[in-house]
Amino acid sequence: MLTEQQLDTFMEEFWEDRHPEHAADTKEEQPEEPEEYRLPTDGLIIRQMTKEGRVSRRTWFALGVMLLVVPLLLYLSVRVFHGRKYLVCSLIVIVAAMLPFFMMFEGRKPKAREIMVIAVLAAIGVAGRAAFFMVPSFKPVAAIVILSGISFGGEAGFLVGCLIMMLSNMFMGQGPWTPWQMFAFGMIGFLAGILFQKGILKARKRDLCIYGFLSVFLIYGGIMNPASALMSYGQVTWASLLAFYISGAPVDLVHAISTVIFLWFLSRPMLEKLERIKKKYGLVEP
Repeated sequence: MLTEQQLDTFMEEFWEDRHPEHAADTKEEQPEEPEEYRLPTDGLIIRQMTKEGRVSRRTWFALGVMLLVVPLLLYLSVRVFHGRKYLVCSLIVIVAAMLPFFMMFEGRKPKAREIMVIAVLAAIGVAGRAAFFMVPSFKPVAAIVILSGISFGGEAGFLVGCLIMMLSNMFMGQGPWTPWQMFAFGMIGFLAGILFQKGILKARKRDLCIYGFLSVFLIYGGIMNPASALMSYGQVTWASLLAFYISGAPVDLVHAISTVIFLWFLSRPMLEKLERIKKKYGLVEP
């Protein structure tokens, strides 16, 4: 048996299609939906993305953990364990990347959609890397990590980079290089978030492409080349470091150019959609 309120609701929905004038009155009483976002004309991809101009203490704590604890852990994994405990090290890197989120959720109940958006971005990165597996070093991972860091902050960029490399290497092949790749891509996303927050990096295609090229060539190559020498010989010498930098330069160049291409085509649609989602649901608020 329907209650009086349920019966009224049913009658309103039933007559909504039969009487256009009644439907119009009902529509006027309802709050209007926010107007669809339109791209500005000043070159900025996302105008609503606000920058406080300062970096929170949580972010500085995360930076300290990632620059001190993670590199030390990776070094010990090679020197002490000789690369045999790479899965354990990968999990520890993931936990270190999640610490800022635990701090952010302290004092309030986190919502599932706040975690879901990170998982979706990581899944997109894994799928993108798998889709281009036949082209060496031509991957959209760095572009997705950069856009994640800009839209949701440096902590999110680091976590997305770590998750993408750990999950995708389950298909591409796990090894002692996995935690190093996680750290390299994580730092690219983390630095992108900090530079955008400080107003140094703008949400423009040109600026994003320049940062993508330099970050991949200098940060990713600057981490992975010494790591390759350390994993190969157990120590880093000037001769081995120079040899790995020279041999790795063409690979890093292809990787950097592919990042520029993906940022050029993906930055506008992805940032636009991510900003709509963040604005609608209030995702990852500080």
